[in-house]
Amino acid sequence: MAVVAITGGSRGIGAAAVRGFAARGDQVFFLYQRDHDAARQICEQTGAQAICCDVADGASVFEAFRQIGPVDTLVCNAGISISGLIQDLPEQDWDRLFDVNVKGVYNCIRAALPGFFQKGGGSVVTVSSMWGQVGASCEAAYSATKGAVIALTKALAQELGPSNIRVNCVAPGVIATDMCAGYSPADLEELRQQTPLGRLGTPEDVAQAILSISDGQFITGQVVGVNGGFVI
Repeated sequence: MAVVAITGGSRGIGAAAVRGFAARGDQVFFLYQRDHDAARQICEQTGAQAICCDVADGASVFEAFRQIGPVDTLVCNAGISISGLIQDLPEQDWDRLFDVNVKGVYNCIRAALPGFFQKGGGSVVTVSSMWGQVGASCEAAYSATKGAVIALTKALAQELGPSNIRVNCVAPGVIATDMCAGYSPADLEELRQQTPLGRLGTPEDVAQAILSISDGQFITGQVVGVNGGFVI
């Protein structure tokens, strides 16, 4: 039984990952920030344990991992999205995006490292986006954060590989979660039509990839697209 920590585990992709790891018998902890009711429901459904924590706050993250203890797998999923023209994006929104989407990954990996070293290895899976691979109009800041996650993943795969710590990334496409709330039905239909597999992704599609790549003993530094062929 592996010990798994997942950030952003109360909704969307994170919640699907919690369910996936728990269903195979792993001991699962997840971090969440605001939705206490959703977190409570996930705990009741899966037996996972929830810790309220803002991943952008390093001290809170280290306290959370002190409670969790050493883990075998870390899934850095927590993220936010703010869209709009770059000239209209307030500086505080830019900073918050980087604080959560990039600094949050940094905080969680640093907090988990002592446990990985103690166990003699482990697996980290980060969650980027296809927009981190190719960019998107009106998603410049979000794309920049997700591109940074990809670069961090590749760098840490090289840095941590000698310690038997594998670091990989999944890059979801358009996934039917509340992050799509800003898209109109017409926009979503257009995105569906642009996807070769002819549908939007589900949180379970991404969770399946996370579980699979977390188990790959000779896989590190890779970016796995879960986008239905939208970006190839």
